[in-house]
Amino acid sequence: MDERERYQKGMAQRRKVLGNAWVDRANAKKNPFTEEFQDFITRAAWGEVWTRPHYDERTRRVLVIGTMLALDKWEEFRMHVRAALTEGGFSHDDIKEIIPQQAIYCGVPAANHAFKEAAAVIEEIGKSK
Repeated sequence: MDERERYQKGMAQRRKVLGNAWVDRANAKKNPFTEEFQDFITRAAWGEVWTRPHYDERTRRVLVIGTMLALDKWEEFRMHVRAALTEGGFSHDDIKEIIPQQAIYCGVPAANHAFKEAAAVIEEIGKSK
């Protein structure tokens, strides 16, 4: 597979996981300074890692949400919680179960904050319906 094919495969996966509207907004924000990096993450993260056959998409979503919680990357956490709920078939209970699991390994303060962030996303999604 060449880099163009990897990019196309990555963009298709990115759209599947995050939704067309999210990806369209992100692409609209690209500029000469960020364009190469966006191309890189589309090829590497989405075209290489997210498309590997071992784990299914649901498992990858759980891993990413848990990792973003562990690293205090709240913007990415919210993005992936939103995508899991709107594009991935996750329920509120699915998200609620990820957080206590992470509390044991990442700490109660991180989990407490994750509940706050996830609740805000759930509320936003509810208002947009």
